[in-house]
Amino acid sequence: MRRFKADLHMHTVLSPCGSLEMSPVVIVDKALERGIDIIGITDHNSTRQCAEVYKVGQQKGVTVFCGAEVTTKEEVHCLTFFENFEKLDAFQAYLDKHLPEIPNDPERFGHQVWVDADEEILGQEERLLISAIDQSIDEVESKVRELDGLFIPAHIFRPSFSVYSQLGFMPFDIKPDAIGISSRYNVEEQLNKHTELKQFTVLRSSDAHFPEQIGIHYTVVEMEEPSFEEFRKALHNVEGRRVIELR
Repeated sequence: MRRFKADLHMHTVLSPCGSLEMSPVVIVDKALERGIDIIGITDHNSTRQCAEVYKVGQQKGVTVFCGAEVTTKEEVHCLTFFENFEKLDAFQAYLDKHLPEIPNDPERFGHQVWVDADEEILGQEERLLISAIDQSIDEVESKVRELDGLFIPAHIFRPSFSVYSQLGFMPFDIKPDAIGISSRYNVEEQLNKHTELKQFTVLRSSDAHFPEQIGIHYTVVEMEEPSFEEFRKALHNVEGRRVIELR
C-alpha cells in the first residue's frame, strides 16, 4: 500500500465564486507545489471544467477526480464524483435539466466560463450556478447511485449550505460514501456529539476558491494506486484501503 494526499473539494474559474486565476494549469501546478497527489474538481452544479483539468493532470502527474458540488433543493451542498466521462456527461445532462432558469449577473456574482490549458475560453454558463437545483438530497443521491458515482455531503456542520444547517440531522435514508468536515471543527468532538455519523468515513479538503488555498487542508489515503476504484475501497475500508489522517 502507498499513501496519497487528496484535496477533493475545489472550485475553478467556472464557479462564480471561484477566482479567475483558477485555470487548469494553475490548479494542477499549485497541487504539485503543495505535494497533493489527488484533486477533486467540484464546481457548483456543473462538471464542464473537469475534462480540461483532467488532461493537464494526466500530463503533469496529478490524479483528477471529476464531479460537481451540487446544491440540493434544501440548499445542502453535496460533492459528487464519477469514474469516467460517459457517466460525468450523463450527470451534466441531469444538472442541466434541473438547474433553474435564473440568469447569472457577472457583476454581482462573477463570471462563469470554462477554459482550456491555454486559458482560452471554451464556453460560458448563462444560468446562475450557485442556485439550488430542483432535486432533493435523496433524489441527487439516487442519481449518483444510478451512475455508480460517489456521494459525499460537504462541510456538514457549516452554518450554511450544509446537512446540519439546513436539515438539522443526517437523513436516515441516504448512505453517503463519506462525509466532509471542515477544519474549524474537531472531528472527535463532533462524532461523539453525533454518534450516528461514526459509521461514515470523514474527509477534509480545502474548498479552495483561490490558488493559494489549494492543499491547505487534505486527507491522507492508504491504497495501492490513485485510482477511482481504489479510492472507493478506501472510503469503505475494503481490502486494507483506508483513510488514515486529516490535515
